[in-house]
Amino acid sequence: MRNELLSMIEMRSGHFRLESGHHGDLWLDLDSLFRRPSRLRPAVTMLAQRLAAHDIEMVCGPLSGGAFVAQLVAVELDVEFCYTERTVAPRADAMYSAEYRVPSGFSVTGCRVAVVDDVVNAGSAVRATLASLDEAQAEPVAIGALLMLGRSAVAIAAEQELSLESVARLDNALWAPEDCPMCAEDMPLDDNAGRAPTT
Repeated sequence: MRNELLSMIEMRSGHFRLESGHHGDLWLDLDSLFRRPSRLRPAVTMLAQRLAAHDIEMVCGPLSGGAFVAQLVAVELDVEFCYTERTVAPRADAMYSAEYRVPSGFSVTGCRVAVVDDVVNAGSAVRATLASLDEAQAEPVAIGALLMLGRSAVAIAAEQELSLESVARLDNALWAPEDCPMCAEDMPLDDNAGRAPTT
């Protein structure tokens, strides 16, 4: 399943600034995951089966890719769905500065929620989604993703005492800008304007 999932994602190497503010050397074009949704069905089914053990009532995903996966998981589990949308763009000089909000049309108060993303890297969108759900008095119980990069998701789940489920994992390194080895070598940041970052 891991290899099948990775075959659907276009990857490239370079020097990138992610939504979280971290620098990394891996860029994933996540739009490629959704070109043929039927290819995602086995991975979505596997993630849904793992999340089913947590007695969830709702699945919430950050727009855009996370919301697509969250909706597919909600269909598999026959539970409610909601999403968060980015309301504050990340600042280049700050870590985890992006903000996501649950739109006012969704009622999440008291719901046991799984936060689902397509890929969790530094976890910027997941962190902001969890904060929004907390403000809305929901009860997050799990984080799920098709692919988890590195160890950030593990740290987020531990901090918030949430269960963590994924279909695949891949080692990955991230750096705060001041610790970035590519910055130390004066390697310019790749310009990914208009492309969705791996958060």
